[in-house]
Amino acid sequence: MAASTASRLSPPRFHTPPRSPHPPLRRSRFSPVRAVKLEAVLSIGTHVIPHPRKAASGGEDAFFANSDAGGVFAIADGVSGWAEKDVNPALFSRELMRNSSNFLNDAEVNRDPQSLLMKAHAATSSIGSATVIIAMLEKTGTLKIASEGDCGLKIIRKGQVMFSIYPQEHYFDCPYQISSEAVGQTYQDALVCSVNLMEGDTIVSGSDGLFDNIFDQEIISIVSESPGVDEAAKALAELARKHSVDVTFDSPYSIEARSRGFDVPWWKKLLGAKLIGGKMDDITVVVAKVKTVAVPEDEGGDIEQQQGNEQGIAVAVASAEQNEE
Repeated sequence: MAASTASRLSPPRFHTPPRSPHPPLRRSRFSPVRAVKLEAVLSIGTHVIPHPRKAASGGEDAFFANSDAGGVFAIADGVSGWAEKDVNPALFSRELMRNSSNFLNDAEVNRDPQSLLMKAHAATSSIGSATVIIAMLEKTGTLKIASEGDCGLKIIRKGQVMFSIYPQEHYFDCPYQISSEAVGQTYQDALVCSVNLMEGDTIVSGSDGLFDNIFDQEIISIVSESPGVDEAAKALAELARKHSVDVTFDSPYSIEARSRGFDVPWWKKLLGAKLIGGKMDDITVVVAKVKTVAVPEDEGGDIEQQQGNEQGIAVAVASAEQNEE
């Protein structure tokens, strides 16, 4: 009787327990699932519209943009006054941007925009000068900026401008500038700052041809209504161009000029006139949106699943191309 009872209570020799609906993870040589982390990257769009009288030569603005290692962009606005000395202002700004792109991964630069400006300026041999802005996004979401002159940058978050770079000027319409001559400013005079960004933030940067002709609320509206950064950059540039040739538009430039004491002659004031109108110029626009992507951790153990349960990680990298009218 005892043996019979034991046989009933013990599981059969070949008993198989019921399977779990979720098979346990097991180590194998197939399909690694690695620990991941989130990193910030920029999706970048650009658009350029030269001054109407400089369209054939492409204008005097220059820029570069690169989404590698978080993202970086830079804009240089060649100072047009050099044309009076038979110097093409575009040569300096273009070489400065070319050198900035070439030195981007230089060990001495070490992902620092002011150091990049120093190296690029030192390597530029063309005669001339330019205002310039360089912005780099760290993978942590920190935007590092070095700005010299009146190229601008604004950060839009949840429908509001939460940060702006303002011009550095000697006096109205005479900005700080990086120059081939000793009388100009150097990288040490640059305005340097850092801003912590969030996913979904939008950066709008440009030469003064953009910000002299378009108001903050117009920028916010276009950014919010545009399906992507390329479309936003194009729409901003086109609206700035439209305002720049409108002699009846009371532009940011004309408002600032009046506040600095510039206006129509007194006898025109008696007739109710005032200084208004846009400012024709080269217009360069960069629109960059902050995104986060998942990337594998550099260190840490792997948990591996059986083949067929792979986890894919997609990293989107945007490229910026110059758009000309």
